[in-house]
Amino acid sequence: MAIRGILFDKDGTVIDYWRTWVPINREVALYASRGNHMVANELLRLGGHDPATDRITPGTPLAAGDFVDIAEAFAAHPQVAPADKLIAGIERIFRQGGSKHSALISGARDTIVELKRRGFRVGIATNDSAGGLEASLAQHDVLPLLDFTVGCDSGFGSKPGPGMVQAFCKATGVDVGGVAMVGDAVNDLAMGRAAGVALNVGVLSGTSGRRDLEALADLILDSINDLPARPEFAGV
Repeated sequence: MAIRGILFDKDGTVIDYWRTWVPINREVALYASRGNHMVANELLRLGGHDPATDRITPGTPLAAGDFVDIAEAFAAHPQVAPADKLIAGIERIFRQGGSKHSALISGARDTIVELKRRGFRVGIATNDSAGGLEASLAQHDVLPLLDFTVGCDSGFGSKPGPGMVQAFCKATGVDVGGVAMVGDAVNDLAMGRAAGVALNVGVLSGTSGRRDLEALADLILDSINDLPARPEFAGV
């Protein structure tokens, strides 16, 4: 079946992960550590963020998890509150940080505009909250382009479960066999596989390398800006 709908991940795919999330990760670790910089650095490591180099390990909570995953990772530290005491604060910092720090991958908005012009239904699915999604995209005039958005707290589960894809299909009327899932993390592509999408597209603009994605990807591109040149995305 021809592709009719494209479901994008947000961070590392549409949003520039490094410019946006490195400072947010540091803020949320400092919050969970109650201002103790040494403990905050230990929390960053638990979450997959090397505080010395700002390297993010693919697939770790700070790379691809939702705020529950991150809270649970932080709560493994003996000087940190239980996960259920951290979740609301982490989500609040994510939402505020998204508004403050968010930067689009260069050219991403123009690419989405072009794909919409070609007739594709377009959505974004993220393990960030719905509020965080809106906060990070509102200032970039991307939200009006989207037919569907979903966060980890929208009621359809989180990645890598299939629920977000299923919700996109229901909202847009696109059969799952006409959907391309596009993301920079294994969780994105695992969600696509679980839902049975037609095409899993990995992008190298986020935290993952080619080797991380190749087992689940049907196609690997440098970024979403390469999609319009592909025959699969010529138009509906």
